[in-house]
Amino acid sequence: MTKLPFRKQLDAAADAALALLYPMRCAACGVAGVERRADAPACAACWDATPIFTGDETLCWKCGTPAHVELPPEVRGRVRCGRCDTDEYTAARAAGVYEGALRAAVLRLKREPYVGARLELLLAQAQRRPPLDRARLVVPVPLHEERLRERGFNQAALLARAVASRNRLSLDEWSLSRRRHAERHRAGMDVRARRETVEDAFRVTRPRLVAGHPVLIVDDVFTTGATVSSCARALREAGAPEVFVLTAARA
Repeated sequence: MTKLPFRKQLDAAADAALALLYPMRCAACGVAGVERRADAPACAACWDATPIFTGDETLCWKCGTPAHVELPPEVRGRVRCGRCDTDEYTAARAAGVYEGALRAAVLRLKREPYVGARLELLLAQAQRRPPLDRARLVVPVPLHEERLRERGFNQAALLARAVASRNRLSLDEWSLSRRRHAERHRAGMDVRARRETVEDAFRVTRPRLVAGHPVLIVDDVFTTGATVSSCARALREAGAPEVFVLTAARA
C-alpha cells in the first residue's frame, strides 16, 4: 500500500475529524455531507456534476459564451457570438456554469467571506489558460462604499486575492472605484437596463498604477457583461492596453 505524504495524512485526518465533530450538509444538493474542507460548501458528487470549463470547449472567443458545437482547436479563436462586439473588455472567461456546486459557492460568498480551496484552484487554472494568461495586474470589481458598509466585505476582492496569490500576480484593490450606487435588485432587468444602470459607474483614481499593464478584472458571476464592460472602459481610458475578465461562474 502506498503511504500518503505527511501533509496529506494531516489533511485527511483533519477532514475526518471535522466531518465527525462539525458535519456540514452540501449547500448544492442538501442531502450529502461535505467530507473535504477543500470542497466546501458542496459535496464531491455535486462538484463532479457541475459543468466546469477546461479550456477544450468551443466558446465565443471574446465573452466566453459556450457555442455548443465541436470545432478543432485551430479555428476556436475565430468563434464570435456577435452579442459582445461592443463590450469594452478584451476577453472574458469563467471557471464554469452557474449551477450546482459553483452556484452554491457563489451564494455562500455573498453571505460570508469564504473562498474554498477547490474554487480557488479552478479560478487559478482558468487564469493560466490563454488568453487570460496575458494579464499581469488583478483588479476586483469594486462595491460602492454604501454597499461595502452594508455587507462588510467585497466578494470580488476575495476572489481576486485568491487568484493573485495562487498565480503570483500583482493585486490592486484600490485604483478602480465605483462612484455611483447601482440599484439593489437587477435580476428582472433586460440587457439594456443593466447597461444603463452601470454606465459610467466606475472610475480609475490611480491611473499611473494601471497604465501599461494588461489587467484582469475579477467578479463572482458573469451575466450580461454590462458591469465588467463598464469597468473595462474605465481601465482602458486609464491606459490599460488589454482588459480581461475572470468570474467564478457565468449565468
